[in-house]
Amino acid sequence: MVQQHDYQNQPWQPAAAGKRALTGAAIGLALITLFLAGVNSPDPAWGKLWMLRPLLIVPMAGALGGLINYFLLQYHHRFGVHKAIAIVLSVLIFVVGLWLGFVLGLVGTLWH
Repeated sequence: MVQQHDYQNQPWQPAAAGKRALTGAAIGLALITLFLAGVNSPDPAWGKLWMLRPLLIVPMAGALGGLINYFLLQYHHRFGVHKAIAIVLSVLIFVVGLWLGFVLGLVGTLWH
């Protein structure tokens, strides 16, 4: 007889994943808003709506980081990873993903 563990039967919970994604998006939106609030005189070559790109891309990167956090912490046993390592790895992935979202959102404007 094969013994099954409870973690193998855990269903995917869209509400919990959505909460993590919204939390990641809110963190990204708050950080990019604080960053963009410091821009006093933008370059006229950027256009009128230059802020839309970073205000859309960075929260999407944060939401993706939140989803990755959910999956790593929910299914760390299936991946064969200890929970502490999964937490550190998910935070590292979130920070790097958010940084890449900043770069992608600000390329051509504040980042040359």
